[in-house]
Amino acid sequence: MKFLITGGAGFIGSAVIRHIIQNTADSVVNLDKLTYAGNLESVADAAQSERYTFAQADICDPAALDRILVQHQPDAVMHLAAESHVDRSIDGPAEFIQTNLVGTYTLLEAVRSYWNTLSAGAKQAFRFHHVSTDEVYGDLENPQDLFTEETAYAPSSPYSASKAGSDHLVRAWMRTYGLPAMVTNCSNNYGPYHFPEKLIPHMILNAISGKPLPVYGDGRQIRDWLYVEDHARALHLVATRGTPGQTYNIGGHNEKQNIEVVQTLCDLLDELAAPQRPKGLSSYRELIAFVKDRPGHDRRYAIDAGKIERELGWTPQETFDTGLRKTVQWYLENRDWWQRVLSGAYRLERLGG
Repeated sequence: MKFLITGGAGFIGSAVIRHIIQNTADSVVNLDKLTYAGNLESVADAAQSERYTFAQADICDPAALDRILVQHQPDAVMHLAAESHVDRSIDGPAEFIQTNLVGTYTLLEAVRSYWNTLSAGAKQAFRFHHVSTDEVYGDLENPQDLFTEETAYAPSSPYSASKAGSDHLVRAWMRTYGLPAMVTNCSNNYGPYHFPEKLIPHMILNAISGKPLPVYGDGRQIRDWLYVEDHARALHLVATRGTPGQTYNIGGHNEKQNIEVVQTLCDLLDELAAPQRPKGLSSYRELIAFVKDRPGHDRRYAIDAGKIERELGWTPQETFDTGLRKTVQWYLENRDWWQRVLSGAYRLERLGG
């Protein structure tokens, strides 16, 4: 099976590509614009395979999409290309509307045109897999509630609103044009190769640099954490065995308050990176600093992943403790990767104030 994966140089996309090349016989075309968060070093090992191809393009460019689809003749398209950082969407929502809405529309039209040229058998077997987020659901007020595939959408940020709109576009193309598509909504991902504007890598890199660890508000916002390699397995499973027209929620069964996550990271660093701890600190926890909360900050997300477990047999392999330890160890052992990332425009500054 040949996949065209948009956003394959990003955090989740690169994990999917590594999983496919390392664990399956499928081939991959990695389509990525290479914006600030796209990094081909994240797929360097996979790129050595003859089953891997890279195509640099913008999903908002219809001519480029048409050319790449015709040239590579994929059996499935997995759409991960997106602007994804909530804080950035607060500072500059226009880019999120352009990429997440206009880009998804442009991709859907290019894929529909390509799909209509396929033979009857290939057309029936083709799949379009749209990868989205649990943030489209808003937040949960009742501690017992979980997001299901039937939960109504109530996005809070420009980012989540743009992703909600892209989900609706995909479902409209399913119903109106018959495009065989699936949608997945995932909880917060973490793991190796994560761009350091996100909470976990941001805290790791700030800590080992002796910088404050900024925790928004009271730090009691709850997120469900999903190890990125578990997510990659789930995405490939949905793309190959999922039912067109269906939505699958993917979560890690790991609800944690943000402050718990930061404190656990500090404790792991006290164990694994004591020699790097700045002089005068007895614990990395001393760097924790509460700061003004993010505007419109959702209080709690939690995924019911029962459907994908029942129908496709997927469950996460990593607990939060095992996944977080692997993540901290990876950042400690791969300084060259993140130091090259930080040599660009991003300097661990706060956005979305």
